[in-house]
Amino acid sequence: MRTLKTSEAAGMLNVSANTLRAWERRFDYPKPQRTAGKHRVYVHGEVAALRDALRDGLSISSAVSRARESLRSDTHILVGALASFEIERADGAMEAALAMRSVERTVEEVLLPSVAELARRSGTDSAAWAIGSRWAIEWIRRAHRMTPPPVRPGAILIVDATADELDPDATTVRALELFTGRTGIRVTSVPVANHSGVADLVESLRPGVVVLAGRHANDESIARFAYAVRAAAGSLPLAFFHRGDAEVSRTSAVHQLPVSPSEATAQALALLDGHAAPVRFTERSSS
Repeated sequence: MRTLKTSEAAGMLNVSANTLRAWERRFDYPKPQRTAGKHRVYVHGEVAALRDALRDGLSISSAVSRARESLRSDTHILVGALASFEIERADGAMEAALAMRSVERTVEEVLLPSVAELARRSGTDSAAWAIGSRWAIEWIRRAHRMTPPPVRPGAILIVDATADELDPDATTVRALELFTGRTGIRVTSVPVANHSGVADLVESLRPGVVVLAGRHANDESIARFAYAVRAAAGSLPLAFFHRGDAEVSRTSAVHQLPVSPSEATAQALALLDGHAAPVRFTERSSS
């Protein structure tokens, strides 16, 4: 994905940097990203779409609307490809979307809405849903495999409480795994049913936050896993993601993460950074 510095984006639009930032504040477009050094950069495709609209003589508000509409067309193309079982066209739609957005925004603005629309149109008991859902999860997993290894301290354990790949929450939970992994921390996911040996996992991973994701597993299963984690690590921050109003127990303090994977990632990192007290892992007998 090609990005532009503020001065480059402003020059491409033939406006000052101050005007560019004023448009950003007023219209939330073009939306900058932050580099590792906290510098603002803009996605080239977004700026190019706005430039082309302005060249047609549109006002800035109309130009922003047209630029956004050109970006939304990627979702329509992807839904059509999945509904028609055209996997190669679906791959092409994602490649086109990536030229205009970051990986996170491509997933959140194109892939997830397309999967949701496919479920609405065809139903989650349809062949189209089965093919589309599995394709989306595999696409996210490929992106995850290309993520660089962890470079910063801290780890998050994601407890997967979805049913399977056809669970309506599964794609979003995979997106959370991808997004958190791309922040540079270590992320491990384990199904909630596999609670045996959790102490070994926790001792190895030493997570600072545990996220319970998905609503398929019942509260008893969630509570059992949470108890195993806390028996091994003491009081760790626990958070729900796409879990609804379920509770671990009446006495457990559990954070509710936003439904958006990107916002949930930011909040999970805040919990991780705010967990100042060192986690005390229980001593285990070697016998």
